[in-house]
Amino acid sequence: LSPVCLGSLRRAAITFSDLPSYHTGGTLHVVVNNQIGFTTDTFQERSSPYCTDVAKSVGCPVFHVNGDDPEAVVRVARLAAKYRQKFSQDVVIDLICYRKFGHNEGDEPKFTQPVMYKAIDNQQNIMVKFKKDCLSRGILTEAEYDAMSDRIYNTMSQEFDLGTSDEYKPKEGEGFLDGHWEGYKAPHEDTAREETKITNAQFDEIGSTVVNLPADLNIHNRIKKIWKDKAAMFETGEGIDWGTAEQLAIGSLLQEGVHVRYSGQDVERGTFSHRHAVLHEQKNSTVDNRPQYRPLCHLPSAKAEFTVSNSNLSEYGVCGFELGYSTENPRSLVVWEAQFGDFANGAQIIFDQFLSSMENKWQRQTGLVVLMPHGYEGAGPEHSSCRLERFLQMSNDHPEQMPPEGTAPHKHVQTTNWQVLNCSTPANFFHALRRQIHREFRKPLLVATPKSLLKLRACTSKREDFVDGSFQRVIPASHPDLTEPSEVKRLIFCSGKVYYDLMVEREKLGVNNLAIARVEQISPFPFDLIEEEVKRFPNAEIVFAQEEPMNMGAWSWVQPRFYTVFDKIDRPGRLGYVGRPPRASPATGFPKLHRAEESDIRTNAFAGL
Repeated sequence: LSPVCLGSLRRAAITFSDLPSYHTGGTLHVVVNNQIGFTTDTFQERSSPYCTDVAKSVGCPVFHVNGDDPEAVVRVARLAAKYRQKFSQDVVIDLICYRKFGHNEGDEPKFTQPVMYKAIDNQQNIMVKFKKDCLSRGILTEAEYDAMSDRIYNTMSQEFDLGTSDEYKPKEGEGFLDGHWEGYKAPHEDTAREETKITNAQFDEIGSTVVNLPADLNIHNRIKKIWKDKAAMFETGEGIDWGTAEQLAIGSLLQEGVHVRYSGQDVERGTFSHRHAVLHEQKNSTVDNRPQYRPLCHLPSAKAEFTVSNSNLSEYGVCGFELGYSTENPRSLVVWEAQFGDFANGAQIIFDQFLSSMENKWQRQTGLVVLMPHGYEGAGPEHSSCRLERFLQMSNDHPEQMPPEGTAPHKHVQTTNWQVLNCSTPANFFHALRRQIHREFRKPLLVATPKSLLKLRACTSKREDFVDGSFQRVIPASHPDLTEPSEVKRLIFCSGKVYYDLMVEREKLGVNNLAIARVEQISPFPFDLIEEEVKRFPNAEIVFAQEEPMNMGAWSWVQPRFYTVFDKIDRPGRLGYVGRPPRASPATGFPKLHRAEESDIRTNAFAGL
């Protein structure tokens, strides 16, 4: 049952009605048509007679009913429900009403709608009208009406008084962590640390299932090369890339009975052709017969379903749909991937109004995962940045309050509104996905995922990272040629792809007195691990490096938190910045200028050494 459907969300909800991975068996759309746009006449608001005309695009029935006729409303509601149940199709009820006082009780709607509100002023209250009708038809007597009215009023008054009394003090989580959510913990409750590693047997079965394709399946020649490389990864346990690590995460969760659902505009193959969750027959295909093969749907020990589906081109609608899906079943990994991280701004209303405040404002937990491809590679201002700064700004992690000594990392996450990651290794991404499920609570996870790193040979992991490892909030500086910690002159913290750019420059210059650490979990901020790393290099200048302009990315978020760490350990000095200068636009679209900016970042990071 959908509430008032407005604007693009209404159109998205209707458009989804017959899409295979979004079909709900029919949605009952109730449009409470109460003249909410009373300052705007209908001829200014839309080009069609009715606000429900969008439903005509999919041929679902629309019932226009007078909200002042309760019996007609009940008849229409029953008819709509029966239609939905019989045909499993959408149906719309246009409940035509009005607002007695305009936008609110303190408003004056006659400023702009004098004719309409003269008519409304003359309207009798619906309760009065319906009472008179029932009395005239002999359905009720005056005494029966009064008794019924008193009973309802007294019940509501008693409940209201109970809710406002000192005796009623609901526990945190009470009333929403029940049903499917029974056993999951509210922020104030203690939870156990999660284990995310898998066994060698799981690793081998997933590898065998992925690489051993049906003999009669003719895949694309370029995918043959990818699958040959993938077979070598599983056989040697070396060079495991991003796409393969993701397959290990998905496959292992299926083995453990966790339903996994991926959706997004290019999610089946991946925008950058790294996933290939669906393989297409290349030779024996026709317009009417297009065979497909989904390797992870054939995992022998799978105890749950894997769904992966390319979506409608509505970030707002699809992200909202997946958010709702994730709240229904906590024992599922629900992932929405933006085609580019930049395009996630189409779903900004979902992030602002719902996801960021899901637990605090809406009293609901969700483990929705949002993947946003991010990275500066010369693709221009619309294909470079997922706008990390926006999500970090909405994070409620306090910049000046470090968690008490001994606070478990998962407890820190449990008390914040969501997590923001920028992982730099396939294995860490693997553990981040599994961590979502193996916790005793749910939090949204926003990941700035890579583009060029998907195929970068330096960005790989080993078997032992999956069967023995865990998620690393910070990856400490680790260089074979690094000098003694006390002799290190500069410690650079960074996040994501820029680490590899800096490593190339470090090796090129042969610098051994500069260390580079990676902040994989940006929010909630890993105060404890940052403190350890800063203490490790007592004489080093501390610098934060990023690809984004100074007024974007993580810089504004991490800066005060680094100073909180410095204050705690009495570390003198400032936090240095390396990155692009402040900009109005996220990135340049000129390749030559992009290369010059990248060169400046590398030069500034190593200047003076």
